[in-house]
Amino acid sequence: MNWDEYTLWAKRIADWGSDYHKTLADRPVRAQTAPGEIAAQLPQSPPEGAEGMDAIMGDFEHIVMPGMTHWQHPRFFAYFAANAAPPSMLAEMLVNTVAAQCMLWQTSPAATEMEGVMVDWLRQAMGLPEGFSGVIQDSASSATLSAVLTMRERATAWRGNREGLNGQGRLRIYCSTHVHSSIDRACWVAGIGQDNLVKIGTRSDGHFAMDTDELAARIAKDRAAGYIPAGIIAITGGTGIGASDDLVPVLKIAAQEGLYTHLDAAWAGSAMICPEFRAQFWDGVEGFDSIVFNPHKWLGAQFDCSIQFLKNPQEQINTLKIEPEYLKTSGAEVTNYSEWTIPLGRRFRALKLWFLIRSYGLEGLRTRIRNHVLWAHELCEVIRAMPGFEIVTEPILSLFSFRCAGDDAMQQRLVDAINDDGRIYITQGMHEGAKVIRFQVGQFDTTRDHVMMAAQVIDEIRGTLT
Repeated sequence: MNWDEYTLWAKRIADWGSDYHKTLADRPVRAQTAPGEIAAQLPQSPPEGAEGMDAIMGDFEHIVMPGMTHWQHPRFFAYFAANAAPPSMLAEMLVNTVAAQCMLWQTSPAATEMEGVMVDWLRQAMGLPEGFSGVIQDSASSATLSAVLTMRERATAWRGNREGLNGQGRLRIYCSTHVHSSIDRACWVAGIGQDNLVKIGTRSDGHFAMDTDELAARIAKDRAAGYIPAGIIAITGGTGIGASDDLVPVLKIAAQEGLYTHLDAAWAGSAMICPEFRAQFWDGVEGFDSIVFNPHKWLGAQFDCSIQFLKNPQEQINTLKIEPEYLKTSGAEVTNYSEWTIPLGRRFRALKLWFLIRSYGLEGLRTRIRNHVLWAHELCEVIRAMPGFEIVTEPILSLFSFRCAGDDAMQQRLVDAINDDGRIYITQGMHEGAKVIRFQVGQFDTTRDHVMMAAQVIDEIRGTLT
């Protein structure tokens, strides 16, 4: 392809993208294909000769698109949305075009310096005090792994990377039963092990917070048994039902025990740009050593984009930095964010934040989040009033769960039937040993009408199953 052809196809694909988004509401939300159906349409061997873009784009429409679940659909109520606001998409076009590898300051000074400023813009927006800095990660999973590795190194007096874990003692990390599976995986990858991730029970209050009395007792018991407590991971807005820990008592225990703390606010952290939510979910947050949230979930920054705030970045740098001669920067004191993260290679993720925040302003982003929370509460009341339904967990921000009459198998039948219908997309979950139906409002361009339509679909589909 020459650059004239590139120009032609770039314009065509931009037009295609605009039409796609304008007509998304007319498509089923979830892919309607059967397993193996897409692969069966692809040649088993690569072509020897070049093919034209007309044929390639035609096959994209015919083969690929029927197999896509539409995460930008305004009736996407499953998981947490991975939003892509138009300014963010435009920024990504520029990033892809320049195609820089931004691992060091000298490999792209603008990317490094903008990253520092964008992290600080979001620090201010979320009410965190001065003194916090941070880094843009690909996902909360990477940020959590970075924090767990830092816990490990602190607890082993920085010997783990050098000597390995043999002979260092059995480390323990503490969290609630509502944490995301990425915490489990981080403990696997860090060599700490599943058995040493201690999950603490939660209180049956409105937010299902970690039982800090149990936490303190378990740490004391583990120390007496010869284990080495290394850190505590708290959550604000857990994936299952939105569980949120009381941060101040968790931090008090961590301070008494000398433990590193990490807060997983991957989804709900975005809502903290709204000051009215902070008293309920964010009180004490300034005491955490590490905090993660994902602008790609609720703020509209195209996936992937995760912010990890750090009170003392040097501890994470001491854990992750490795500097062969060819990566050294001479003649200047600069920040190299590859020393703060696990991957050496880094994309220019800060640009989409710059475009996004400037295009909407913080107040425009706050309005969307406030609407989503309001509409989720409204829908919850509508479902509560529908015969044959019960609310299991009340809304935490824009997430709640419910059940229809029947056993666990019936809940799954309803979820599957709704998703096969295609008008909305939801997921199931588990709470206190029983299957629930999970509903979350967060797609960037959803409207109240889209949200309220879900009640009609849910009730209608349930009627066909009884």
